[in-house]
Amino acid sequence: MSHSPLAVIHPEAKIGENVTIGPFAVIENDVVIGDNCEIHPHAVILEGARIGNGCRVFSGAVIAGIPQDLKFAGEKSIAEIGNNTTIRECVTINRGTASREKTVVGSDCLIMAYSHVAHDCILKDHIILGNASQIAGEVEIDDYAIISGGTLVHQFCRISQHVMVQGGSRVGKDIPPYTLIGRDPVIYCGINIVGLRRRGFTNGQIFLIQDIYRTLYTRGLNNTEALKCIETEYAQSVERDLILNFIKSSSRGIIRGSIDD
Repeated sequence: MSHSPLAVIHPEAKIGENVTIGPFAVIENDVVIGDNCEIHPHAVILEGARIGNGCRVFSGAVIAGIPQDLKFAGEKSIAEIGNNTTIRECVTINRGTASREKTVVGSDCLIMAYSHVAHDCILKDHIILGNASQIAGEVEIDDYAIISGGTLVHQFCRISQHVMVQGGSRVGKDIPPYTLIGRDPVIYCGINIVGLRRRGFTNGQIFLIQDIYRTLYTRGLNNTEALKCIETEYAQSVERDLILNFIKSSSRGIIRGSIDD
């Protein structure tokens, strides 16, 4: 470990090999930091932080702050960060409450400056949160989702895989997989073709996803009718089943297909 003499590091914090800690950084007790991490000046790593290998935490970020939740009663909880995740300036990631006991940000994520991840959120891998995105409590975001800058996500919302959300959006419903979401109020704007191609989806897979969403959003069916059609008209596949299962399990309902729906 290489650390500035001006850093404040609790003697019982567990810090891995080849970790760099800048001046005026604060690392409290009951903190675990993996190997090959960079903790920049003025970063604050509080009790309950669990940070994986190869992470970078930039100046002003606060990891494992107590939840901004009036139900929180001081219970033991953690904020868990996966491997190779970058947390930029002034990001705040709160630890969990009794609800889930932990907040999770996965591996290979980029959490841009001034973003907030509230208590008990579960963010999986390869996620990008744009600058100043605000993620409320108990939100779930799945792999490869991109949440553009200034987005507000309501508590308990779920955002599925390979989603792209326009900057400045206000998300109050669940967002099904592979979709492109934007406008004001937010609606389904198509599928995330650019993202899917970058991640190796074939033309056949992309066409299937497009066709399923045409059935869902443009055939004049309600969600129950559309789900029955999708289940009967399309052969079983990873893509079809992910869409079906996500929508069926949505308790908040999914994003609309148009403002007039």
